Amino acid sequence: MENVLDILNERGFIEQTTHDDALREYLGSEKVTCYIGFDPTASSLHVGSLVPIMSLAHMQRNGHRPIALVGGGTGLVGDPSGKTEMRKLLTEEDVALNVTGLKKQLARFIDFSDGNAFMVNNAEWLTRLEYIPFLRDIGRHFSVNRMVKAESYKMRLDSEEGLSFIEFNYMVLQAYDFLELRKRHDCCLQMGGSDQWGNIVAGIDLIRRVEGKSAFGITFPLITTAGGAKMGKTAAGAVWLDPDRTAPYDYYQFWVNTDDRDVARFLALFTFLPMAEIQSVTSLEGADLNAAKSILAFEATRLAHGHEEALKAYQSASSMFGARRLSPVLLPSSSIPRNQETHDDDTVPQAEMGMEAFENGIPCFKLFHNVGLAGSSGAARRLIQQGGGYVNGRRLERFDEMITSNDIKEMQILLRAGKKHFFKIRVKK
Repeated sequence: MENVLDILNERGFIEQTTHDDALREYLGSEKVTCYIGFDPTASSLHVGSLVPIMSLAHMQRNGHRPIALVGGGTGLVGDPSGKTEMRKLLTEEDVALNVTGLKKQLARFIDFSDGNAFMVNNAEWLTRLEYIPFLRDIGRHFSVNRMVKAESYKMRLDSEEGLSFIEFNYMVLQAYDFLELRKRHDCCLQMGGSDQWGNIVAGIDLIRRVEGKSAFGITFPLITTAGGAKMGKTAAGAVWLDPDRTAPYDYYQFWVNTDDRDVARFLALFTFLPMAEIQSVTSLEGADLNAAKSILAFEATRLAHGHEEALKAYQSASSMFGARRLSPVLLPSSSIPRNQETHDDDTVPQAEMGMEAFENGIPCFKLFHNVGLAGSSGAARRLIQQGGGYVNGRRLERFDEMITSNDIKEMQILLRAGKKHFFKIRVKK
């Protein structure tokens, strides 16, 4: 079987590793238990969390056992990594509610049945620690001089707010997590974002000092788009994995709108399609590249929301914007439907209007009210003024903007109110 380290490398997951040769040998010789920590500051993960999620899924698919560690204990303290100010501290009730949501989403990617993977909460051991024994037994192994040089602390030390004492403990607590998982589950590998390098190394060092045993670390690069934007951030905000926060159709559209330069890279990172097939995408352009975007969107949505929701999103997009021709030789391992006629999606409300209605134009707030996307003209005004009105995917800037024949695309106009409510106008000549 191929070494999972080579798979992760080829797909673009790895930025740094510790003990390169020993790690490769370790991953190739036995079933390994590995873990990644997830921050429970919200009840949903977002697209920016997909790299660690997918890496755990790759580990499992290659015979290893992943642990998703939810930071119920460290979430009560706050991670300073990558933050210029102190995070809002969570209550135990907040954390418990968020943990429930995170496991539901992670279960889409990782099989937790029959001990194939675990989800653990570090509150189980961190909230029971006694301060003086912890300082004596664990704290004595940490050098303050070395800690303040870590990237996760540097930014905060140089900021106006500075670094609070409670956050200064974060590295020690995360290192202790690694030690606990080494003892409890024989977990010898921690993975995480590039900003976690110092914390991961601290855990490896603590295991060596306390247990006299080896451990390993892998970090992932910060994923940005070809345009330099942070992955998963849009003008409308974060793209969530929770379907109540980001509807599956909008999730699908996020991936369809991928920059041409990112398509092959994102197929490698965010789908399980074979790399041999993905390599062929790098030479595509025009309609063929757009077809590859549809497959990326379908596969990413299928993983996050299931096959049925991915199919509905694909069919809705085909109905609204026309079906793309999908060659049978393009990414053939994808389960996306091919050679289908354009669907008339009954789930999208629609009506016919004559071309003459748009010759002089219709104020957009009146159109939104008339088709039922707002309960009144006043509600339609407020919706558009607050940035929730769209025509053909374009956000309306003024409530009295005129919708004219220039807005007709393939004899259709697609209206959207907020994230989930669509109305399609079919235009008759």
